[in-house]
Amino acid sequence: MKPLFITFEGPDKAGKTTQIALFCQALRDRGVDFIQTREPGGCPVCEKIRAVILDKDNEMGAVCEALLYAASRAELVERVIAPALRAGRWVICDRFVDSSIAYQGYGRGLGYDTVAAVNAIAVAGNVPDFTFYLDIDPRQSMKRAAEGEKDRLEQESDAFFLRTVEGYREVASRAADRVAVIDASGTIEEVHQRIMDAFARRVSP
Repeated sequence: MKPLFITFEGPDKAGKTTQIALFCQALRDRGVDFIQTREPGGCPVCEKIRAVILDKDNEMGAVCEALLYAASRAELVERVIAPALRAGRWVICDRFVDSSIAYQGYGRGLGYDTVAAVNAIAVAGNVPDFTFYLDIDPRQSMKRAAEGEKDRLEQESDAFFLRTVEGYREVASRAADRVAVIDASGTIEEVHQRIMDAFARRVSP
């Protein structure tokens, strides 16, 4: 079986970090050879771009923000994702192009097609085989996000985050063959089981 490129998507505080860890452990238990990475970040240059994007003291326009995300993504693909896939290793990534469509396309208002076109250059044909979208009531995710220190994006308005959810749901609708919509409400164990059930239905490990 060819190595799979799998991404996790969802609003901030939807539980992605916890669910990725559980999913990766399930892959280890099955003996799958994989790497785990994240966006923005995942390699030295990308981590520096991440710091610029999320620094709450940095002001930038929507286009600048979108291009920084795309630049980080291009480097991650070239340095990490593509080499791993060529070597026969699966790739599990926390966020990818769908996040840019949701956050910059819808949250910032740049539009689905504009952000998708910019990122088509960045990914150079490396697109996920499968995506888990953790769908959560925006009010619940915003309530969770209100707790603790916030980075530059987390400081955005409720209206911004409502638009990002709209964007995610549009992506899930357009790419239903790739995106599994996972109800992210309930206990950690319940959400994990939903992910594993969707994985079993749509991917043969």
